[in-house]
Amino acid sequence: LSKLFPKAEWLKLINIPVLLGGFASMPPATPVNIGTWIVIGSIFNYFIFRSRKGWWQRYNYVLSASMDAGTAFMGVLLYFSLGSENKGIKWWGTEIDHCPLASCPTAPGISVKGCPLF
Repeated sequence: LSKLFPKAEWLKLINIPVLLGGFASMPPATPVNIGTWIVIGSIFNYFIFRSRKGWWQRYNYVLSASMDAGTAFMGVLLYFSLGSENKGIKWWGTEIDHCPLASCPTAPGISVKGCPLF
């Protein structure tokens, strides 16, 4: 990239294998989650680090831990509040597979009502 854009000095700081390795180690998530991760990470690890270094050194770890804990807390809260009464959120993002035959067995000789025989 730095050969294509020689005037952009900051491109020399980007290591593509490290960047792609970071994406590979992320848990499976939707593009909305990844976009949010990039925006929050860029704001706090670039802009605030450069402008308010003292604040960043003191509170960035606390902010990261609180965001992780908040995500875990909301997961537990949603599990108990919606799961205890057998209620759920139904929208296009909650259905993993839209094919009704995806849960049909494919082993020969097994018959399930509503599924074709193989």
